[in-house]
Amino acid sequence: MVKKNVHSFAEMKRAGEKVVWVTAYDFPTANLAQQVGIDMILVGDSVGMVVYGYSGTLPVTMDQMVCHSEAVRRGAPDVFVVGDLPFLSYQQSVTSAIENAGRLYQEAG
Repeated sequence: MVKKNVHSFAEMKRAGEKVVWVTAYDFPTANLAQQVGIDMILVGDSVGMVVYGYSGTLPVTMDQMVCHSEAVRRGAPDVFVVGDLPFLSYQQSVTSAIENAGRLYQEAG
């Protein structure tokens, strides 16, 4: 399987192909997604409700997003992964947005 990238997705859109993606928060789910040929995995801040039982996404921290994104990356090393930036990790300033996006990319791959 060839790992897709933003250019792959743009080409798929131009060709009218469907992009298949799923939300995952952990290694085993991501690993299964890779095995079945999923195009993309989202590590959403919905982890707050699904995994932690929060009533919404507001309590989700950068540390939690990094941890879950890192687990997904290890489980699906050949799949394009998108990780959400949680509440107030990017809204305060362009600088904080860049720093937190950089942290997610650096620590979670």
